[in-house]
Amino acid sequence: MSYKRKGMRPGDPYPLGATWDGAGTQFALFSENAEAVDLCLVDDEGNEQRLPVRHRTSLVWHVYVPEVGPGQKYAYRVHGPWAPERGLRFNPRVRLLDPYAKALASRVQWDAGAFAHRSGEPDGDLVMAEGEALGAPLGVVIDPSFDWGGDRRPYVPFHRSVIYEAHVRGMTMQHPEIPEELRGTYLGIAHPAIIGYLRYLGITAIELLPVHAFVHEKFLLDKGLRNYWGYHSIGFFAPDVGYRAGAEVASEVRQFKEMVKALHAAGIEVILDVVYNHTAEGNHLGPTLSLRGIDNPTYYRLVPGNERYYFDYTGTGNTLNVRHPQTLQLIMDSLRYWVLEMHVDGFRFDLAAALARGLHDVDQLSSFFTIIHQDPVLSQVKLIAEPWDVGPGGYQVGNFPVRWAEWNGRYRDTLRDFWRGSGGIASDLGFRLTGSSDLYENSGRKPYTSINFVTAHDGFTLADLVSYNEKHNEANGEGGCDGADDNRSWNCGVEGPTDDPEILKLRARQMRNIMASLLFSQGTPMLLHGDERGRTQQGNNNGYCQDSPLTWQPWGWDEPSRALLEFTRKCLRIRHEHPALRRSIFFKGRPIRGGKTYDIQWYRPDGELMTDEDWSNPCTQCLGVFLSGEGLDDVDEEGDRLIDDDFVLLLNASPCDLGFLLPFADDPRPWQLLVDTQDDAAVETRRGGEETALTSRSLKLFLRSRRST
Repeated sequence: MSYKRKGMRPGDPYPLGATWDGAGTQFALFSENAEAVDLCLVDDEGNEQRLPVRHRTSLVWHVYVPEVGPGQKYAYRVHGPWAPERGLRFNPRVRLLDPYAKALASRVQWDAGAFAHRSGEPDGDLVMAEGEALGAPLGVVIDPSFDWGGDRRPYVPFHRSVIYEAHVRGMTMQHPEIPEELRGTYLGIAHPAIIGYLRYLGITAIELLPVHAFVHEKFLLDKGLRNYWGYHSIGFFAPDVGYRAGAEVASEVRQFKEMVKALHAAGIEVILDVVYNHTAEGNHLGPTLSLRGIDNPTYYRLVPGNERYYFDYTGTGNTLNVRHPQTLQLIMDSLRYWVLEMHVDGFRFDLAAALARGLHDVDQLSSFFTIIHQDPVLSQVKLIAEPWDVGPGGYQVGNFPVRWAEWNGRYRDTLRDFWRGSGGIASDLGFRLTGSSDLYENSGRKPYTSINFVTAHDGFTLADLVSYNEKHNEANGEGGCDGADDNRSWNCGVEGPTDDPEILKLRARQMRNIMASLLFSQGTPMLLHGDERGRTQQGNNNGYCQDSPLTWQPWGWDEPSRALLEFTRKCLRIRHEHPALRRSIFFKGRPIRGGKTYDIQWYRPDGELMTDEDWSNPCTQCLGVFLSGEGLDDVDEEGDRLIDDDFVLLLNASPCDLGFLLPFADDPRPWQLLVDTQDDAAVETRRGGEETALTSRSLKLFLRSRRST
């Protein structure tokens, strides 16, 4: 393999990365502190040719190499000072991944070397390694062309959205209708069996756990485990190669686009869970794969005065330095690439509070949010924050700016506490069921900016939430020390599996209680894949390393799983059909047009309105909420005033069967039962003022038809 250096040209400093123009490829790499850069072209046999990059403009090293095209594997060697105590960790013996690589040739090859320092010693990071380190993934030059065939984004409004959090492998590995060679891949998600299932259920957006190229840590591989979740990114532009079908190098880029195109054709949006708060390079003892060896102080938050060490707001050893303009550019270029080139519809930002940190405090007016707010592309897609990190003051639920939605951890905790029978939370429950106005209204945001969830990838599944009091993470090989201890769960009387029919019946009702509460709350609901059918992880609340049937979606059906699926589908259909259950404007709590009916009212079981004493009473475990279909204070897509039916939602988390008087005895319109978590087939009609029987730990939803006009 040989390229004539006389044919090389300076090229341009932008765009960064490897850009093929049909005749050759331009390479551009930012490094503020480097003294020299070599471009490494690698053939299929592993032979490497080094080409010095001699031109530098605005701290970007750049070169144009003719006759280099799609499929070419490449990397960099970066020369500069080795001074870890000053944060400088240059070692030209280490071959480095281009942070702008659009495809990777492989995963990390640990046996080929991945450390720039002498590993295995407490102070070994101060000593430069002498051997070659070739284990970092190679980048691959790609042909970005793709026939989108008139692809149109669904543009589902947030208040109509239902998000389904899923995993590319977990969702597809066991599906009998998906060809074996497509299971666990982007094309598996694109298969009609998966898309048909999502449509049947009523899902409008699939939120995929990280698909950016990521690393399986060596300590996991040594234990026969893998980084299943993927929160260990190493390439912010490249779809992970592990979700590729077949062996064609870089074909995962095309396959990802095919997946997005197929989902869009079915009206389903694609949201990516993205990790821009840290990388897989870890702390000062971690591997050198890319950013650390290219320009460590530019890309990472280092401890002032002791730059050998990293700030760790993420629990992974490092935190990206979003205070530096180039790191911000890396993130923004990546986000725009996934929107413009890969056609995704939004992002969920892992540990987003880490991106907002200025010095130590979280600053919601940081450059990161300012740039996104002003960006004509990114400001128009769905932006969802996980509004916390592990640093001091990192819990920031309710504090993100306008245009941002948030995973509402307060919602999760309150709903779990209520349905396990905790008292003293009635007032908090009222806020959570109605869109969390206490968190979002004062900042100008809407109810749908609350991403309501009770379960997610991190923690118990819905079935485990009602089956286990304690985590059971022995399979992770960490002595049960990993995973959260505060699960706010209740096993209904027996820990884990049981044959007791009464406990099984109670667990089925509890799953329905939680699911119905989620889908009938104001805000944007998010379901964890498999919860609609009772998927279990056998009490493991930290399945990050379990790439196995323990975390995969089961596709066999029995009567309980089929019944829960149909219950969930029914609740989603009701939600989709009725704007009163998915408002885009907060309740006012006042009479409608000067009449006697309020847009929302809260009731006790005796039919009386809730009082301040009831809200603060620690014994309040049963309450009802009336939602007026005439009090939406909103218009439809045509600009016409929205009017819906009226609803009463009754929730009884107490251990007692109760009678509940339905409101409005002076209105002749009957209340029709839509949902009863005690009995999927229940039929009931009541007049206002009549009593309905509310089983212990159960929920009912009634509808009253709108007034004739």
